[in-house]
Amino acid sequence: MGEPDGLERLWTPWRMAYVQGGDPSDTGCPFCVAPENDVHGLVVARGKTVYAILNRFPYNPGHLLICPYRHVADYTDIDGAETAELAAFTQTAMKVVRAVSAAHGFNLGINQGSVAGAGVAGHLHQHVVPRWGGDANFMPVIGRTKTLPQLLTETRDLLAEAWPASP
Repeated sequence: MGEPDGLERLWTPWRMAYVQGGDPSDTGCPFCVAPENDVHGLVVARGKTVYAILNRFPYNPGHLLICPYRHVADYTDIDGAETAELAAFTQTAMKVVRAVSAAHGFNLGINQGSVAGAGVAGHLHQHVVPRWGGDANFMPVIGRTKTLPQLLTETRDLLAEAWPASP
């Protein structure tokens, strides 16, 4: 429809939930609900106290979150077992992403509280963001757009298949 403008279109229907916003309490905590269905919830791997999930609104392809199953908001409130497994899952996530997509580096971090940028401040989660040379090109800076070369479900499947079995 209309006059062609010569621009390419990036189709990102999964972002509509983010664009429309809404109250997260309408559907419950996304990190408490996600483990109910590995594929739909984008769960990559499960441990005893934590799990790895693909970020629905990733900064880069393969952006994972490591979450305790327990609904806890503050890093100081997780116990020793959760702390140890969160660290081990972070290491495994880095190894798996390197094996699957040859990431050059990573940003790791926890945005503790909404004032620190946590989108879901009520449920602790650590970001594991793969980085490549040149991944911060003009698209996000000028176009305010991130491009993802693969469907989230396909990325989830690749990472889940590469994740080592629990001992």
